[in-house]
Amino acid sequence: MKKAFITGITGQDGSYLAELLLENDYQVYGLTRRTSTQNFERIKSIIHHPNLKLVSGDLIDQHSITSALKDIQPDEVYNLAAQSFVQASWDQPVLTGEFTGLGVTRVLEAIRLICPHTRFYQASSSEMFGKVQEVPQTESTPFYPRSPYGVAKVYGHWITVNYRESFDLYAVSGILFNHESPRRGLEFVTRKIANAIARVKLGKQEKIELGNLESKRDWGYAKDYVKAMWYMLQQEKPEDYVVATGETHSVREFLQMSCEAAGLPDWEAIYQHNPQYDRPAEVDLLIGDATKAKTQLNWQPSVDFKGLVQLMVEAEIDLESQTTI
Repeated sequence: MKKAFITGITGQDGSYLAELLLENDYQVYGLTRRTSTQNFERIKSIIHHPNLKLVSGDLIDQHSITSALKDIQPDEVYNLAAQSFVQASWDQPVLTGEFTGLGVTRVLEAIRLICPHTRFYQASSSEMFGKVQEVPQTESTPFYPRSPYGVAKVYGHWITVNYRESFDLYAVSGILFNHESPRRGLEFVTRKIANAIARVKLGKQEKIELGNLESKRDWGYAKDYVKAMWYMLQQEKPEDYVVATGETHSVREFLQMSCEAAGLPDWEAIYQHNPQYDRPAEVDLLIGDATKAKTQLNWQPSVDFKGLVQLMVEAEIDLESQTTI
């Protein structure tokens, strides 16, 4: 039985990845931070699975990572933990650097010293492209990050390359473009829109406040994207891959299509601009070219943009129908 170690297992991607690995007969270990209140909502369906074990630790604490890897000796490590909300990285740039940048180094250093046979996956991000230097973006497109989050992700990406080339580790980065699901945090714009539309539909609120509607993103389904992560660690040679749909849509389109999915006729009647949600430096256009992933990994997205919006809005209507607040 293969053993996998996932940081960020209670997040959107971590929960879907854990389910995928358990389905493929892995023993899964998940790193969780010790807090006064634990949120296991996303992994509630597998929390009692006999092949899942949660381990207490923190990406800021080198000892906890090293100790966990020493005990587990995993075949695969997936580093998905990060301060992953772009807007918050402006308010907490140093913390973002600690988790999202230096945290990667701590995991890699633990692998180098304790279990150099382990295969390592780093969650890189399309936010590294920022002020894009070419359209669409590929594995060779230069980075130009436009937020502390993007900068930290660039550090994490290049330190992974550095450890691969310097210490002959099997270490790869998946440059994932935006990927969403009903498990997305409410602070992210897609889930925020889907939830607000559901609440408007059910008469719980009247308006939705958003920032810039013109930003364009390449949005896919998170459950599809974790399959690409797994595929990357099953290859003979460690290489980096862009994972994307190859389509770009604006925040405005996401809002309009969400209204259509909920049967609301006039999106402009419920939309209100709030400048506090505008970024200091905006990323205007992201669209990925996943040709390499499709060719070498045989990976394909199964849910298109319309299907993703429909899936998220229906999930929120169902959720909000069950709550009275």
